[in-house]
Amino acid sequence: MTSPPAGAQGHAPEEAPEDHRAARPLTTPVRLTWVQPEDLVGHELRQAAEDGRDARALAARWSAAGGPPAPPSAGASPTPRPDLRPLAETLLDALSELPSPLTPLEPTPLTAIIAACPNWPPSATREAPRDQGDGGGAPGLVRVSGWGHHPGEALGEGGVGEVDALYNRLHAAWLGRAAGCLLGKPVEKLPLPAIRALARATGNWPLSDWFTARGVPAELLAAHPWNRRSATTSLAENIDGMPEDDDLNYPLLNLLLLRRHGRGFGTADVARLWLDELPAGRTFTAERIAYRNLLDGVEPPHTASRRNPFREWIGAQIRADVHGWTHPGDPAGAARQAHRDAVLSHTGNGVYGAMFVAATIAAAASGTADVHACLAAGLAVVPPGSRLARAVRFGIGAARTHPDFDTVVDRLHAELGGYHWVHAVPNAALLAAALTHADGDFTRSIGAAVSGGWDTDSNGATAGSVAGLLAGHPDRLPESWTSPLKNRLSTSVPSFDGIGFDALAALTHSEAVRP
Repeated sequence: MTSPPAGAQGHAPEEAPEDHRAARPLTTPVRLTWVQPEDLVGHELRQAAEDGRDARALAARWSAAGGPPAPPSAGASPTPRPDLRPLAETLLDALSELPSPLTPLEPTPLTAIIAACPNWPPSATREAPRDQGDGGGAPGLVRVSGWGHHPGEALGEGGVGEVDALYNRLHAAWLGRAAGCLLGKPVEKLPLPAIRALARATGNWPLSDWFTARGVPAELLAAHPWNRRSATTSLAENIDGMPEDDDLNYPLLNLLLLRRHGRGFGTADVARLWLDELPAGRTFTAERIAYRNLLDGVEPPHTASRRNPFREWIGAQIRADVHGWTHPGDPAGAARQAHRDAVLSHTGNGVYGAMFVAATIAAAASGTADVHACLAAGLAVVPPGSRLARAVRFGIGAARTHPDFDTVVDRLHAELGGYHWVHAVPNAALLAAALTHADGDFTRSIGAAVSGGWDTDSNGATAGSVAGLLAGHPDRLPESWTSPLKNRLSTSVPSFDGIGFDALAALTHSEAVRP
């Protein structure tokens, strides 16, 4: 889920000659995306329609004032309307007070979620969670970019058997997450027909290789331009290692979180880590709102709900892998840990997306379950009457019914296309459908996840993580996916830039086996 960073729409102009200075502005206005109240009202009205709140009167006030609808894909509306900000702030607060009839079916507190899940799995977790507090574990920043040990040295005694097997699964999962994310980057935000047309133009359908501009007719490229921020690093002809993406930044942050605070971290520890280590310009949607709320002095979990229309989008879901990786065979423990992370920025279905992925990955990390059992473990931690659970069941059912995955995708878009393309509900359904249809095959898993559209890089990343775990070893992943990564990850998260996936697997393994 990559979007343009916060900041200026352009740069300050160069200094003009003396006789022209008075005619030119000295600076270009800075317009932040994803946080301006006048850009949030349309999204909140859409959210209200989805969760059954009666917002007709408030919507009429917004429309009468000339308020714009929600931007369809970007973080800001095409035309700035700062004059609408006072009204926007009033309406956002009023919208948050409207009751939703879905609340009983879609609770956010963990105790209520567990109570709503009749098949909640038994937990083997060893954590002692805190809601607040200074935390424990390793103090200070953990320097890892200069990791100099052979990855096997982090595995403890023995060097063979299950200890090595878990490391190998985690190594494959990191590589799989990167490859799936990279595959989806150039077509992020493109509509489904465009993705299909661009891939078919090079004979790459069903999707089984990187996207490329080579051989694509010029008129097709003009009609459907690649994601401009990703094409230079993610088309086949341009790949040189794994470029930065928020779908990889958050696993790095959560690895730091565990190394500093252990399994007993609280939501406040997540907040402090973000403020310490996550550049504000590398946050988007719900995470950027939560970040802003923290700077405004709002305490978790209110950071997730205050003027945050993105609270049920996919952001928490893309942060969940590490919670699953470090709870092999313990879906309930992974889900609990993901919940404490997610509620900093999300509520309801946004939290369920994170718990679903964490539990699915924890089952896959055990090395004893197939993809279908893993998905069942993920569903077991989601309230069955929620929209996300119903959508995931729909996606799995469609994948089991139709041998042609394009037909599966068409059914998903017909059923769930009314949601925003970054919402957790349709993307979780697509992820589950892709994994079900691929039946554990790595290439088919990431290819199907990306070929379904919506949040292509995020779905590709999570599908790659699950399929990598199921493969069990980096050598079992096709070299065509792993070799271009060059065992090198770029990131703006301090201390990790340039790190190898083998080193990340070793660090993750050390947290998975920590007492």
